[in-house]
Amino acid sequence: MDPDTGQSTKNDSKDSTVAVVFTGGGARGAYQVGLLRGLGRLLPDLRFPIITGVSAGAINAAYLAAHTGSLREAAEDLSKVWSNIEMADIFRLDLRWWAKNSLKWLFRLSGGGATAGPQNRALLDTEPLRQLLRRELGDGDQIPGIAENLEDGWLKSVALVTVNYGTGQTVSWVQGQDIALWQRPERRAHQTCLTAEHVMASSALPLLFPAVELVDGWYGDGGIRLSAPLSPALHLGADRILALSTRYARSDQEADHSAITAYPPPAQIAGSLLNAIFLDVLDQDVERLMRLNDVVRRLPEGERQGLKPIDITVLRPSEDLGRLVARYEDKLPKTLRRMLRGLGTHQTESPDFLSLLMFQPDYIAHLMDIGERDAEANIEDIARLVQG
Repeated sequence: MDPDTGQSTKNDSKDSTVAVVFTGGGARGAYQVGLLRGLGRLLPDLRFPIITGVSAGAINAAYLAAHTGSLREAAEDLSKVWSNIEMADIFRLDLRWWAKNSLKWLFRLSGGGATAGPQNRALLDTEPLRQLLRRELGDGDQIPGIAENLEDGWLKSVALVTVNYGTGQTVSWVQGQDIALWQRPERRAHQTCLTAEHVMASSALPLLFPAVELVDGWYGDGGIRLSAPLSPALHLGADRILALSTRYARSDQEADHSAITAYPPPAQIAGSLLNAIFLDVLDQDVERLMRLNDVVRRLPEGERQGLKPIDITVLRPSEDLGRLVARYEDKLPKTLRRMLRGLGTHQTESPDFLSLLMFQPDYIAHLMDIGERDAEANIEDIARLVQG
C-alpha cells in the first residue's frame, strides 16, 4: 500500500510494464539492497515484471527475479546474504595464492609475449563468489525460482548484461515469455535459461575478475560496452523504469573540489575510469531519454510512429560512497590492504576504486542503511511511478 494514499501498489502481472534496472558498482551494490529493503517495507505489494541487471547489479537482479516471496521477503533475504558477505566470500585472500599469481604476472610481463609458462587470467580468483552464487541461486542448468515466477505470471522477463570479449558486443541474456529479441551491430539479446554462470559473467570486473565461458565465447562485465543501460528494459517492453544507481550526484562545489593534492595515483585514475565505464553512462542515457520524451510529447498522437514517453525515476545515494569507503580501509585483510595502498588508495579523499572491492561487513551494513533511508525519502516519487 502507498503509505500516503492508502492505494495498492501491486501491479497487474499481465498489463504492468514497470521495470527495475540495477546498475553496477561492485560492493556498492549493497546500496541497492538497502533501497529494496526500504521499498519492501513501505510498498510490500510492489512487483517488478521486468528486471534487468549489469555487473554487481546482476547479482541483485537475479536474486530478486528468483525469489518466490513478496518484495519485502526478497529484500530481507537478500539483505541477509549481503550482511554475511566477507572479502573471502568474493575472492581468494591466502598469501600463497597471491605470491603465485604475482609471479605469473611477472613472468607474462617480462616474457615478451611468449605463450609458454603459467597462464594468468585475472588479478583475483573469484571462485569463492561462484560458490556463493551457486548456494544462493542454484548450481544447475537454470535458476529454479525464475522459472517458477514466470509461470506464476507476475514476472515477465529478466535480463543480465555481459560483454563478449571476442567480438566486443554487448550481449543481454534474457529469460522470459513473449520476448522479441533485438540485434544490433554492437549489442544483441540471447534467450536462455539463466544460471549462476551468467551472473558471474556479468559481474566479472575487467582484469580484476576472470572472464567466464558461456556457450560461444568468453564474457565479462556488461558495463564495459553498455552505452545505453536502459535499453534492455525498453526492449523488453517497459514504459516505466525505476533505475537504482550507485553513483552519488555531486553538487557543483563538490565536483570542482580535487580529491588529490599531488600526481594522481593509479587508484585515482582507475576509479575515474571505472566510474566513466560503469556509472556515468546511466546519467547520459537518462538525459537522452528525457530529451526524446520531450520530443515525443510534442508530436501529435498520429505522428509518433509507435514511440511513447517513458517515465523514469532514478534513485541514487544521498552520500558519496567513494568518500565513505576511506573510513573502512584499515579493516581490510593485511595482504589486500598493502596491495591497494600500493596503488595509492590512501592518497585520495575519494577512493572509488576501493569502494568496488570493499566487501567488508560494516561498510556493507552502512550502505544498506543509506539505501533504506533514501527509499523512504523518495517514496512519493516511487509510488507515483509504479502506480502509473
